[in-house]
Amino acid sequence: MGEFDGKVALVTGAARGQGRSHAVKLAEQGADIVAIDVCKNVPSMDYDLASEDDLQETVKMVEDLDRRIVAKVADVRDRQAMTSAVQDAVTELGGLDIVCANAGICIMRPWHEVTEEIWDDQVDTNLKGVWNTMVATVPHLIERGGGSIVITASAAGVKAYPYLAPYVAAKHGLIGLAKEMANELALNNIRVNCVSPNGVNTKLLEGLGGFEALMALDPHSAPLFTNALPIEMVEPSVITDAVLWLASDRSLATTGHNLHLDLGNLIR
Repeated sequence: MGEFDGKVALVTGAARGQGRSHAVKLAEQGADIVAIDVCKNVPSMDYDLASEDDLQETVKMVEDLDRRIVAKVADVRDRQAMTSAVQDAVTELGGLDIVCANAGICIMRPWHEVTEEIWDDQVDTNLKGVWNTMVATVPHLIERGGGSIVITASAAGVKAYPYLAPYVAAKHGLIGLAKEMANELALNNIRVNCVSPNGVNTKLLEGLGGFEALMALDPHSAPLFTNALPIEMVEPSVITDAVLWLASDRSLATTGHNLHLDLGNLIR
């Protein structure tokens, strides 16, 4: 018996990294999965995003656990594409109970090098994309009688790290959005919470290239990135454990909460 037997969970950014980790662990615990990823590069980013082959690897990992999975290529920035993808998947799997709004991108730049394209890509993916995900999924959660939404925010949603202006703006917005939606959706028995990681071993870290050179611009800013714990990063599975707790009935009393998974950075 798995903790999520009979449940259907949707994960964005599911082709690799934290998203794949969440999808596979939810499947291990009995959930059927809707896996969504854009599966193409965003030109303003300095690193490659996941591919369709990556998404198919997630599919294989879930199917190897004898769970059902519907994989969809869709851009969270495109509300119509998300609504259509979610509707198709829910029709096939029979409902929706859990939403992991995880898709995100990041790149470091001094403020004066943040182009309009860099700003729009990050804010539209990291903030608007979560809103689009909720718009597409919440009606299905209501139809199911309730559910849990877990949003991947960031320690950068609490702390104003330099050289990350659009990322910090979007992640701060996510935490406020989660609280607002927790209030609106409470009567529908839908809980909305955030996890705020700091330093997870995924491809997104490639967007932080040139870190040392940026710190040299203002050495006083370097301590802002120092963790209390003597750990620089964790594997995605550490974040997944927290996501599964928030997705489960074990966190029944928790909504509108931002769970810090920050290695102690936010107490510095």
